[in-house]
Amino acid sequence: MPKLKLSDRQLYALIEAVKLGEVIKPSQSAKRKAFSRYKIEGWENSKLTGIFYSIQRRLGLIDEVIEELVGVSPLILDPWLRAALRVAVEVAVFRNPNEKTLQHLKGLAKFLSGKTHPYVGYYYYELLPRIINYVPKLDSEEKRLKWEYLFPEWFIAKMRGLLGDEAEELLKALNETLPVSLRVNRLKASVEDVEDYLRRKNLRFERSERVETVIRVLDPFNPGKLMEKGLALPQEEASAVASLILSPEPGETVVDLAAAPGGKTAHMAELMGNEGKIYAFDVDSERIKRMGQILKWAGVEIAEVRKLDGRKAPEVLGEEVADRVLLDAPCTSDGTIAKNPELRWRLREKNIPKVVALQKELLESAWRLLKPGGRLLYSTCSMLPEENEEVVRWFLSRHDDARLVPLGGPYDEGFLPGTIRAWPHRHGTIGFFYALIEKA
Repeated sequence: MPKLKLSDRQLYALIEAVKLGEVIKPSQSAKRKAFSRYKIEGWENSKLTGIFYSIQRRLGLIDEVIEELVGVSPLILDPWLRAALRVAVEVAVFRNPNEKTLQHLKGLAKFLSGKTHPYVGYYYYELLPRIINYVPKLDSEEKRLKWEYLFPEWFIAKMRGLLGDEAEELLKALNETLPVSLRVNRLKASVEDVEDYLRRKNLRFERSERVETVIRVLDPFNPGKLMEKGLALPQEEASAVASLILSPEPGETVVDLAAAPGGKTAHMAELMGNEGKIYAFDVDSERIKRMGQILKWAGVEIAEVRKLDGRKAPEVLGEEVADRVLLDAPCTSDGTIAKNPELRWRLREKNIPKVVALQKELLESAWRLLKPGGRLLYSTCSMLPEENEEVVRWFLSRHDDARLVPLGGPYDEGFLPGTIRAWPHRHGTIGFFYALIEKA
């Protein structure tokens, strides 16, 4: 492995980008702003971009190293010091810096003193030798996997409990970049229309084997023009499967309880041939704004979007009004880490009960909305049983009129017979859970 060579200026740019990344989202905007300040362009940009995103992916692990060496959480340190330590740990612990780069790391003490307080620079200078000589203690399988695949130990332990040795394949898959997936909008185009468009752009693609309207684009691609024309929308295969399982029909009344940014709402409108009614609820103003744009592009005419907590939907719409209800519930979203790498370090085991409580309340609300004989799909993009099978078991135990409709595919059976799960390492998509429930 060749030794890493970084100049003073390149280190300064990385530190500013990491610091700005705490307050400017998405992080790529912070990176662009910092790199522009230091005139990082061309090959330099490519090199430093790789290091910057590596820091973002490893952030939780880097912070653990800092906390071990400093004795307190890095979150309470001076922001400039925190950013400099994160860059120093990435370069010295996870890479192979040459001697000149190590000297430049020492020179950061002066940079820090100028940016904040002289004592901050002194403190960094005293700490740096311990960073350079740091060797992790990998005394358990969870720690080994944490360092290799960059996930919290509690999450690794849970996945090993579910999958045994197969968990390592899952962790590996969650670190791979998924291609852009498009779902063709049949209200405006055919699959062949979109495939012809991609061929004209000389892009490689493949059609999903499980959802005939989903196309994976295998080359770098911006779907903006297809979206604006309403021909196709970015949507993962596993997400598109949810609407197909619920299978709303033309003329029906459907409620989407956590609808934004609107991919499933648009898909259901397509399946209904734009005939019937969809009530789409969400609480996030920005996501609702985005949903309005997506539904307009897609040519959806039957959706009524409301900014309202789904738990209050029965008070607004009344009870037993819907033929179908979709509850793609708010969740930890751990199944989407391949699409959102920085999410891994925001996962907190202690937050799961709060998420589950919300899921249960929304599920009860969904049930009140459903007509007798109607069907409710409960889905999440989580892989944790607490948010999936355990919620469904809890719900079924409370409702004698609830019956689980067995799902035979297109993915593997869940840990509750009749439910299914999409696994990133088995199915090449995001992690997803589905349970279809019918009201007697």
